[in-house]
Amino acid sequence: MEIQYIGMACALCLSAIGSAIGAGCASMSAVGAWKKCYANGKPASFIMVAFAGAPLTQTIYGFLLMNFIRSAVESGSATPTLAMFVGIVAGIAIATSALFQGKAAACAADALGETGKGTANYFIVIGIIETVALFTLVFSLLLLQ
Repeated sequence: MEIQYIGMACALCLSAIGSAIGAGCASMSAVGAWKKCYANGKPASFIMVAFAGAPLTQTIYGFLLMNFIRSAVESGSATPTLAMFVGIVAGIAIATSALFQGKAAACAADALGETGKGTANYFIVIGIIETVALFTLVFSLLLLQ
């Protein structure tokens, strides 16, 4: 059995699961914030779509990591066992980043819907959480070399 495929699958699938949960949380909050705006006769900000979609980038990172794992094993720079563990652990880290990014985006959508202020600050916080996934991707790539 070629166990590196477990790592490849986990890198992609765990990241995608985190993205789905995070985007779901943020999307539900955006819908609720829009409803509050409409009910109060206030303009509903379209920027909340960006909050809802923010966790989706982690699926891309999982896809890239999956391909890096494949390339590392094919080139001989990583063993199948290392590839499996990197895929599992990094997939969990990226998924966790997506989950909490979605929760932060949900709070951002609620706050923006209520106050109409703070958009830049909310995106900064969401970006900080995104950085965890980027660091995981880069450090995993270095580990596989």
